Amino acid sequence: MYNKTIEILKKHDLLKIIDEPLDINLEIPHIAYVEVKQEISKALLFTNPIDKKNNKTFDTPVLMNVFCSPLAVELFIGDADKIASEIEGLLKMKPPVGFAGKIDMFKTLFNLKYVPPKRLKSKGVCQEVIKTGDDISLSDIPVLTTWEQDGGPFITMGQVYTQSLDGKMHNVGMYRLQVYKDGKLGMHWQIHKDSNHFFHEYKKAGKKMPVSIGIGGDPMYIWCGQAPLPIGVFELMLYGFVKKENAKLVKSITNEIYVPHDVDFVIEGFVDPEKIRIEGPFGDHTGYYTLEEEYPLLDVTAITHKKNPIFAATVVGKPLLEDKYMGYATERIFLPLLKTTAPDLIDYYMPENGVFHNLILAKIKVSYPGHAQQMMHAFWGVGQMSFVKHAIFVDETAPELHDDIAISKWILNRIDTEELLITKGVVDALDHASPRFALGGKLGIDCTGKEIDELGITILNDKDLETKAKDISQDITSLKQYHTDTKNPVTVVKVNKNRSQKYLFEELKPLFSHIKILIIVDEKNNDLDNIYMLVWRVVNNIDSNRDIFIEGNTIGIDATNKNTHDNFQRRWPDDVVCTQSVIEDLRKRKLINVSDEFINTWGII
Repeated sequence: MYNKTIEILKKHDLLKIIDEPLDINLEIPHIAYVEVKQEISKALLFTNPIDKKNNKTFDTPVLMNVFCSPLAVELFIGDADKIASEIEGLLKMKPPVGFAGKIDMFKTLFNLKYVPPKRLKSKGVCQEVIKTGDDISLSDIPVLTTWEQDGGPFITMGQVYTQSLDGKMHNVGMYRLQVYKDGKLGMHWQIHKDSNHFFHEYKKAGKKMPVSIGIGGDPMYIWCGQAPLPIGVFELMLYGFVKKENAKLVKSITNEIYVPHDVDFVIEGFVDPEKIRIEGPFGDHTGYYTLEEEYPLLDVTAITHKKNPIFAATVVGKPLLEDKYMGYATERIFLPLLKTTAPDLIDYYMPENGVFHNLILAKIKVSYPGHAQQMMHAFWGVGQMSFVKHAIFVDETAPELHDDIAISKWILNRIDTEELLITKGVVDALDHASPRFALGGKLGIDCTGKEIDELGITILNDKDLETKAKDISQDITSLKQYHTDTKNPVTVVKVNKNRSQKYLFEELKPLFSHIKILIIVDEKNNDLDNIYMLVWRVVNNIDSNRDIFIEGNTIGIDATNKNTHDNFQRRWPDDVVCTQSVIEDLRKRKLINVSDEFINTWGII
């Protein structure tokens, strides 16, 4: 129950309670966005949300940033390494030897009785208050508008419960849900998700699809909703496995969908497969706006809730976000399952500033030539791993993957232009850099070999190299080099873009005796001293089939925003940033206490 969640957060000093009336439009989410980036981040409970535009107050508090730290994740999900070890033990289970072995196996199998969700015949606490017909009003719920360009208010921590047409398969996913003025919800389930597969079953049969949305309750429900389980496996089975207690479900009031008995809100309804509406834009977890697209609509038939509910929400945008901490638990727990399809995998790491699906580092046991390339194809063919745009593979002698500096130098000492694999495949529907929706470039880099023999270039200091570069092109405004102590130093230049950067790459060839890896970014919104956000920008902005240039041993990467100069036919979205006037007002009122340096470091405005 969310009251229990509040008590756990309080007990471990992980909760800030903010009693000042604050607007659901921008103010509350902006405070949460700043809080999650603090060195010591806490969950936030806003006890007095208001809607200034509509002169409305709410009795329902808003809880944000519940997965605020590694400790919070451990409290609500558990010890990720221990859970992973249990999964690995099950996958490697062998016939028991001796009486003690049989007892251990019995204990393991006994715990599996908690895996299947349990359907209750009674109503749940989520149904203490039931509203149907004319009593239904989504505007009574403090749904947030997070960003200035958002298409409206969005439910950001909704647990979307669906089932297949025959009722045999069940799913819960975490999708954003736009609230329209007529009380309908936009269902942003992407083309690769189970819910969308079910949707097409109903569409083919000409039937309306039942959907129920849970909000709040045990934070574990949210984590299960984003877990990368195989198609057809109900995510709440993972709840039972981890918690060692069955997830308890109750039937929705107006449809056949079962939901957890203790969520705070349930929004029930039906999706008519013949009705679609423009959804978005929305400032998404990529740090860019997702542009308008057509998505199905939910006609709401009931809203139920606890007597004293709490509305759970999250804020997404540029990293660092609470998905960093959730993502680490997912990495650890799902490593044993990933090894079943990639048995030579030792470890993997998806940095949060790589927006998870944009960059993965993988450590493998190398047994033969081309092994890394084989693993690249295996990754790109496995579930949600198929969305990964850039994969870098190292061998078992490499440093720990989470040691950013050590692993970066290891990789840079082994990058060889002959060991790059550039191909094409499915990408996340949120990817904005690909020339076509959900289909774009893939880059694999094999760094499993020995350190390359020679540097092959003469290193200049930044000032001298910048002077030479500016003498060649007036487009260049500044330059900085990274890791000049490695075999593949990285040179980043900022430009005022007025043409395709392939021309700049050609013009700079006389300097390739000083440059091994050249990265080009826009002058606007980039700081050459902020490597964390530069990584975010580069892996977001490139499509390997269009934006990588190779000349001998020099690699060029065009990480600028794309436009007609690049023959880019789609709209390029804006960065997600806070509204400056709102941030200034919150600072003035001492509701946030951050320096200009902090704001610049995280690209907040």
